[in-house]
Amino acid sequence: MTYNFDQSIERRNTNSIKWKQYPEDVLPLWVADMDFLTPDPILNAIHGMLDGGVLGYEFLQPHTKEVVARRMERLYGWQVDPDWVVATTGVVSGFNIAARAICQPGDGVLIHTPVYNMFYTLYPNLKLVQQSVPIALTVEENILHPELDMDGFANAFHSNNARTRMFLFCHPHNPLGKVFSRLELQKMAEISLQNEAIIVSDEIHSELLMDDSKHTPIATLSPEIADKTITLIAASKTFNTAGLFCAFAIIPNPELRARYQRANDEITGHVSSVGLVASEAAFSGECDDWLAELRIYLKENRDFVVEYLTENFPYTKFTIPQATYLQWIDFGEYVKTGRMDKRPFDYLLENARVALSDGKVFGEGCENFVRLNFASPRQMVAAGLERMLLSLK
Repeated sequence: MTYNFDQSIERRNTNSIKWKQYPEDVLPLWVADMDFLTPDPILNAIHGMLDGGVLGYEFLQPHTKEVVARRMERLYGWQVDPDWVVATTGVVSGFNIAARAICQPGDGVLIHTPVYNMFYTLYPNLKLVQQSVPIALTVEENILHPELDMDGFANAFHSNNARTRMFLFCHPHNPLGKVFSRLELQKMAEISLQNEAIIVSDEIHSELLMDDSKHTPIATLSPEIADKTITLIAASKTFNTAGLFCAFAIIPNPELRARYQRANDEITGHVSSVGLVASEAAFSGECDDWLAELRIYLKENRDFVVEYLTENFPYTKFTIPQATYLQWIDFGEYVKTGRMDKRPFDYLLENARVALSDGKVFGEGCENFVRLNFASPRQMVAAGLERMLLSLK
């Protein structure tokens, strides 16, 4: 079946954060949801629930856990016991719950930088100590290549006078779009275990792969690593159901799982009934032909953005993401030479009327970066780039 990802969907008449955050003349290419129709099997499952006429309490059932487990086996050969699966109201909730279960005030949580901005909320929320290691960005012509510093990673444990209890890992990486190799995963996992830190792996973008990229859940590397890992997954990014607030934690270690469940219960983290129904439909396999075509379309959009930036923005540097639908762009040279008279996010919002994600929220030193979401019909992505170009002429 052929799906029409070029179809324009009117979202300004909804309560969409993406489309309501800025004035109507601003084109939104920022927050990470897609401007595509959610797959029919998910919509049909929701319609079936609504047709029943009662929207009462529902909780995670064994059959939904089994659907999640079967998907892990089908995608990765990972033999997940359905009892390992815990429902959460989202991946952000999921790693906050993990920190509550693992850490005490004053403990350290290690992250890579730059990273998804919600990672930083852990520290003030739970009075934890930030420990971080930068991902290096080497430049080849105008392409940014993310590279890990394993020595720096090892040395970041127990830094800032705090014992590291948790390594919070963004895998694949947001905003850099990096897919980590098995060797990289193995080294990070071994270092984490040597330092007696629990790995909490945010794998929400794991099915949004491009080219020949392959995702390896870090918990699949060995039973010892799985025993010290909480894996967080969701259908929300892949199948465009983010507003339904449903995700899953996969926790093989029974004692760690019990601690996680207690922490979840303490904040009454009940998942939406509609979210559970939608997630089961998404992970059932019925949407996989839609996903296969989506990946092709996203790759073509990515390549379009890369070509456009290369031809029209010669002083930018940018990633070519292996996963996600997010492009990380460095406009530092435009600021340095005065072509932009303020930070790129502010400049492009005011002068191009295009809303991107502000680089500064992803980490220190990222003020001249922006993150562009290209999961929209190509004509919309093109219109945003054209506005940006005109603003600089």
